[in-house]
Amino acid sequence: MRKIVPETTLPKGKAPILRVVPMPADSNHNGDIFGGWIMSQVDVAGGVLAGRIARGRVATVAVKSFVFKHPVQIGDLLSLYSEVVRIGNTSVTVSVEVYAERSPQDIKVVKVTEATLTYVAIDKNGRPRPIPK
Repeated sequence: MRKIVPETTLPKGKAPILRVVPMPADSNHNGDIFGGWIMSQVDVAGGVLAGRIARGRVATVAVKSFVFKHPVQIGDLLSLYSEVVRIGNTSVTVSVEVYAERSPQDIKVVKVTEATLTYVAIDKNGRPRPIPK
């Protein structure tokens, strides 16, 4: 029995921080996209926002949660949205949601992944630095 995937819509009034299309080289033997590839895209999207907040270089220090809700398929157009959860003295925690637009002839939108990551602002020597106010 095939699992029915609930359709949704892209978040209204928000621009994605990253959009990407997975290719065949990003897939496993079943034709689904590797979870590690998706994780790397989430890390990039979260890091872009964290870097803007920190006004400079950041490094990923924690993945607090990572949920794969539905498989990602070759050719899906992924839209990744990032949002600040918390700003500390040297760290920024962000949430990232990933939506897949599939079937170009009859577009369906599915939320496929959500995650929460923490980044630390670092200086040129790789040491933690304060986040500007």
